[in-house]
Amino acid sequence: MASYRNLEEYNLEITDEVKGQFSSIIDEIGEDVSREGLVKTPERAAKAMLFLTQGYKQDAVKILQEAMFKESYDDMVIIKDIELYSLCEHHMLPFFGKAHIAYIPNGHIVGLSKIPRVVDVFARRLQVQERLTHDILECINDTLKPKGVAVVIEASHMCMMMRGVQKQNSVTTTSGFRGQFEKIETRNEFLKLISSKLS
Repeated sequence: MASYRNLEEYNLEITDEVKGQFSSIIDEIGEDVSREGLVKTPERAAKAMLFLTQGYKQDAVKILQEAMFKESYDDMVIIKDIELYSLCEHHMLPFFGKAHIAYIPNGHIVGLSKIPRVVDVFARRLQVQERLTHDILECINDTLKPKGVAVVIEASHMCMMMRGVQKQNSVTTTSGFRGQFEKIETRNEFLKLISSKLS
């Protein structure tokens, strides 16, 4: 919520510019922007768009670096079912789902909350799922320099559900592996663990 307030406080000029663009769009599609239900819509839409694309102003590398700790632990660390919400760059419609991420430390671990934050930094940009997967993977790999990194993203795309082929139940899965996760046995262990319910 703090980031949302900052956008309102410190980007008023940008907010007003985007608000004007949304007002023009509403007018061009044949609606009355002065209608009671739409009067505040351009401003709300502008603030929503700035919030949903705030990842451009955030540094994922710095987020990881600020929470790296020396540790001799060298087994797999998995953070699964990380909720993500992004905007498809082709139609600017949402896609949403879950990310499953693992790394094998190589002298350093990172605060667990930082991995979901890295996901948010890259998700809160205009994206395609393939690049989102790659961005997260390479950021963790280059910053932590672990023995291995794995990223799997499962997402539903509103551009497929609401328009185009209009397939309501399709899910897109992308993955990336570096280091020890390129070995089939390590990769299979990771995939088995993210598929299981440990309770």
